[in-house]
Amino acid sequence: MTVIAVFADPPRPGLVLPELAESSPLSAEEATELYAASLKDTFRAAERSGGELLVNYRPDDLLADEHVGEESAEAQLRALAADALADPGEARFEVQAGSTFAARAGNTVTHLLDREEVQSAAVVPGTAPMLTRKEIDSAAMKLRRNEVVLGPSERGRVYFAGFTDTVDFEGAYATPAIETLTNRGVDAGHDVEYLDRETSIETGEDLRSLVPTLNARVAAGRIVPEHTATLLREWGLRVVERDGEPTLVRE
Repeated sequence: MTVIAVFADPPRPGLVLPELAESSPLSAEEATELYAASLKDTFRAAERSGGELLVNYRPDDLLADEHVGEESAEAQLRALAADALADPGEARFEVQAGSTFAARAGNTVTHLLDREEVQSAAVVPGTAPMLTRKEIDSAAMKLRRNEVVLGPSERGRVYFAGFTDTVDFEGAYATPAIETLTNRGVDAGHDVEYLDRETSIETGEDLRSLVPTLNARVAAGRIVPEHTATLLREWGLRVVERDGEPTLVRE
């Protein structure tokens, strides 16, 4: 069984998806709503897969003062899980440890593999709503034959990083993360395999890529991340051609 460690921040304006609010028609509050929706879809995909959901979050004492809310980070994330999951009691919640994302990812993976002796562990950001049960189960199959399995996203990022053995995690998510993580796997003597490319949401450019895909899948009656797709369609987001360029607009 693969433990799916979803790296989550409490959904608060300015803390989550700040670049998205600056580079798209969405406000900071709407970007926060979208982050929460994406998290819920990711939680649900992990629950429906053959893996185990671990919500790995930054507690309030690791956040800047301006991002500390009246409700605790854990309470906010548990509320999202309760809304998304069929059995919220099955989800684990643990705080992150480390000063950088790479350090926190390394600490989590190392703890799971070495201390808890799980078969495999995966790091997933809360910004990849197109990660479905199918991709998670496919990754689990690939992890039976490879020590590292990566899911590539735009601009060299990764939306999934699975391991059956550790690598040198210091700076492992340096841009481009897909190349850096691959090199760390190879340097450790591991076999590296890949999932299909999927869109992560961080900027307006990412949203411009995601929106047409979701709209097309809804029109075709295909599976979509329910919370994310519903929110984007409520906002009337679509992509049109303006001055010869695809442009994200609101109806």
